[in-house]
Amino acid sequence: MGKAYLSLGSNIDAERKLRSAFAALRERFGALVASNVYRFPAVGLDGPDFLNAAAVIDSDLDPFALNDWLHALEDAHGRDRSGPRFGDRPLDIDIVFYDDLVMSGPGHLQLPRDELRHAFVLRPLAEIAPAFRDPRTGRSLAELWSASPEREVACALAFDPAVPPGHAGEG
Repeated sequence: MGKAYLSLGSNIDAERKLRSAFAALRERFGALVASNVYRFPAVGLDGPDFLNAAAVIDSDLDPFALNDWLHALEDAHGRDRSGPRFGDRPLDIDIVFYDDLVMSGPGHLQLPRDELRHAFVLRPLAEIAPAFRDPRTGRSLAELWSASPEREVACALAFDPAVPPGHAGEG
């Protein structure tokens, strides 16, 4: 069993896709810690804003099997891998950390993920796991967020995934 720190994002039917992804994660892994969902400008492509969030799960799968399971979840939500690597996405879920593992490959599996440097990954993770330490730098997520050059990237709270659509308290 390992603790996995996940980054979730979508810019196609984003709220519905993210709510569905959180539900699937809860169904498969049980209780999880979920960040709020934030709206960020697209990075690396010209496209609509993304909604981004983070989750921490206790996984009974090793990082390779978890990555495969997450890819199947993305595919079930309409992810098309035949186009450019960076493009609009109905659902994107990456393992940013798996315990304190540091590894690269096979494929695009890299722990920790280099995307951690981006606000759309770091901001939600620092919200839910501020004391977690990046095994490469030894710095906590709160410290990394505090020192981030992207700290001023415009983002807006989109919604709390724990609040059902249409209920009071949703942002």
